[in-house]
Amino acid sequence: MSAIERSPVPAPESPGPAPDPANPLLHVMLVASSGGHLIQLYRLRPWWDRHRRTWVTFRKTDSLSMLAGEDVVWAYHPTTRNIPNAIRNLRLAWRSVRRMRPDVIVSSGAGVAFPFFVAAKLHRVRTVYIEVYDRIDSSTLTGRLCYPLSDLFLLQWEGQQRFYRKGKVIGRLL
Repeated sequence: MSAIERSPVPAPESPGPAPDPANPLLHVMLVASSGGHLIQLYRLRPWWDRHRRTWVTFRKTDSLSMLAGEDVVWAYHPTTRNIPNAIRNLRLAWRSVRRMRPDVIVSSGAGVAFPFFVAAKLHRVRTVYIEVYDRIDSSTLTGRLCYPLSDLFLLQWEGQQRFYRKGKVIGRLL
């Protein structure tokens, strides 16, 4: 399924911080594989809770539970070494970005991020990539692919700067 839908279970009530009238709301598209990548984006809730948002991830048990009540675009899984799903996700990204016109796409990887960053660049949508927490001694494939397409490339460890010189260290999300 690739259409936007509202997850079937309502999200737990969490008012979060009130929107700041001096800072207009953004439409944020949060793109991540399920599992740890999704958890890292979810940890940014104090920020994204103030904005209109659309999630892009895989229809898995954790994402169904975590994103209950959120607007979700279900991407095609698996992405690793699966050319047909990579093409499907590129078409999904093109249609989703063109139709929704998010202000920014934020991703922590993995494979599903790249097609959305390509679509974002072609539609002049800003992009933010967060390199994953558990990769200190080497760069990730998705990080290397998304680095040149990122308007802002964020790192969780200072040691990651040797792979991404223009990256900005923000500290750990987990």
